[in-house]
Formats: sequence, C-alpha cells, structure tokens
Amino acid sequence: MNVAIILYAARETGDRKLRDIALRHARTTRRVLVRGDGSTAHEGVFDTDTGEFLRQTTHQGYRGDSCWSRGLTWALYGFTTCYEFSRDPHFLETAQACADYYITHANADGIPPWDFNAPVENRTLLDTSSAAICASALLRLCRLEPDSLKGHLYWSTAVQILTALCEKHVVTTDTKWEGILRGGVYHVHKGLGVDESVMWGEYFFCEALERVLW
Repeated sequence: MNVAIILYAARETGDRKLRDIALRHARTTRRVLVRGDGSTAHEGVFDTDTGEFLRQTTHQGYRGDSCWSRGLTWALYGFTTCYEFSRDPHFLETAQACADYYITHANADGIPPWDFNAPVENRTLLDTSSAAICASALLRLCRLEPDSLKGHLYWSTAVQILTALCEKHVVTTDTKWEGILRGGVYHVHKGLGVDESVMWGEYFFCEALERVLW
C-alpha cells in the first residue's frame, strides 16, 4: 500500500533505482503475504540475518493464518497502484485475486467483518473502513481491467458498498459524534478504535465518493 509514494517520487524524478526498489518490495509482499485463494496475511516475519521468510503472522487480525479484512483491502489498493504505475500483469492478477476474494466473502451488502476467519459469534463486528478502502480500490481497478464484464462487476460492487455505507453507517443526526463514518475498526485485541470513526476510513470513503463521480 505504502509503495505508492515511492512510485510517485520515482516517476516525478525519473529515478529508475527508486522505482525498482518499490516494485521489488511489492513482489516480495506478493510472494509471501498473498495466498493462492487471494486472501492475505497481515504480516510476515523474516530472519534478519539471512533474509529468509519464516512465517505469516498478525497483530490486528484474528490469527496469523486468517484474513484480516483491512489487510486484504490494503493489498487490493496497493497492487492496483503497482499495476497502474508498472503495467506488470502479475500485479493486475494479484489485485484481481484480492478483489475476487473480497467480493466472495464479504456480507451481502459488501461490508466485511473485521476478519473473514473470525469465529461466527465475533464475525458480526464489521469494519466500514475496510469497505471504504475496497470501494476506492475497485473504482480504480475497474478502469484498468481489460475484461469489460469483470470491470463492471468491480464498479457495481464499489457502488453497492458506497450505497450501504451511506445508508447504514454515515453519521447524520448525532451532532456529538466526531466523525463521518461509523463502524471502523483499528485494533480488536487491544480494544482500541472498535466501532468508531477512524481517519483512514474517512479518507478513503471520501476518495471513493469522489471517484464514483468521475
């Protein structure tokens, strides 16, 4: 997700080395954190001496082998960005895989649980910030997708997500609530920012609304 600023700097300065560093990092992330079904791990642990990849883990997801929904949408957004800058088809394939996993596993209205593999009794906790990130990413991906049918699926899913967010989760009458979008999640295990307005949720929600009007 955060390689976008490096890719932007590389493009603006013409620094090929900087671009290569960013894309190499993205390829490593793709190799060790994105699974065959399009789900993602939150974090990866490496041997600091040898550089060997050791295992997938998490701090904010349910388990190291689960799919934390915000991590998935960070990946979707990030690999879409990498494809947009590089036109490397592997990044497009990865973004598609992440998008397809989200669409298949999110709730009927497009809003995901905080972790797709959380226990059933804990899966009712949603994360609207993940949904906002996904909507914005899909609105970019649909314009890059060569298959028009799949592109329409991504666009219509983004619209469905934004509709659900606007109808169910936007703060309207509570003047004491300091935020736009309810239902964001920061850190479940620490009890921080659970069912709250979170800054990244606000940002990507507004970005997605702007994109859908383009």
